[in-house]
Amino acid sequence: MNLRDLKYLVALADLRHFGKAADACFVSQPTLSTQIRKLEDELGVVLVERAPRKVMLTAAGLDVVQRARRIVADVEQMREAARRSRDPESGTLRLGVFPTLGPYLLPHVVPTLRARFPQLELLLVEEKSDELLQRLREGKLDAALLALPLHDDQLHAEFLFEEPFVLAAPQQHPLARRSALDAAELSDETLLLLEDGHCLRDQALDVCRLSGAREKSGFRATSLETLRQMVAAGVGVTLLPALSVHEPIAQPANIRLVPFRGTAPSRRIALVWRKSSALDAFLHQLGNAIGSATRAQLAAA
Repeated sequence: MNLRDLKYLVALADLRHFGKAADACFVSQPTLSTQIRKLEDELGVVLVERAPRKVMLTAAGLDVVQRARRIVADVEQMREAARRSRDPESGTLRLGVFPTLGPYLLPHVVPTLRARFPQLELLLVEEKSDELLQRLREGKLDAALLALPLHDDQLHAEFLFEEPFVLAAPQQHPLARRSALDAAELSDETLLLLEDGHCLRDQALDVCRLSGAREKSGFRATSLETLRQMVAAGVGVTLLPALSVHEPIAQPANIRLVPFRGTAPSRRIALVWRKSSALDAFLHQLGNAIGSATRAQLAAA
């Protein structure tokens, strides 16, 4: 058994096609197929059900693939750690961020990161939180910016900043005339929310439960920008994260933004990585840089 064969198996599990897996591994299809069979012979179990147009993993195959992913990820981290020991602030970092944060946070922090780590190549992946967590566990990401709380003993979450929400209302709405409001004043309101899978939806639902507000039935937006435009069109009110309403983000003319008094509804953002990561020390530095830049931006607004 060798690392190359484990990589072949992982590629086949991801792509479910011998030809595509072979192309991804830069080998011929017969070579990949032969090595998978050798791996099966060595382990004494069938890993793959071979059908003319479909590849499926057996129960044993699913278990082996899960272990193979960890092994491949650990070896990649070992290589990365060895390279970083020579120059810990250079190289490539795969960073995940969820869609209702990335477009509004990154313009403020990327210049800081470039200045602080000029030789760092930052590869950004924007996905919903569940997908980011899965990629993080599988070693496909080095770290991710996620909303707390998280419940995973294998992951370390470094709190970076707290981002308040503001109420976005059409200019003709009664609350649009307020200079500030209490969360309890939302008790008679119905809020426009995102579709399932967005962590912002869960955060807004938490506010609804605390304030007595309700979700507007029959409407679920696919993006934060859809929410913004629906408010501008007079469809209803919603909660927007503070970074999404700061310059240089332009607001439609028909929207009024109303802050909350006292302790505003908010979300807590953390940099998350595997506790086993060889990049632990560097990721602490990265988190400090992102947190400092973002807290300064929120304070200045």
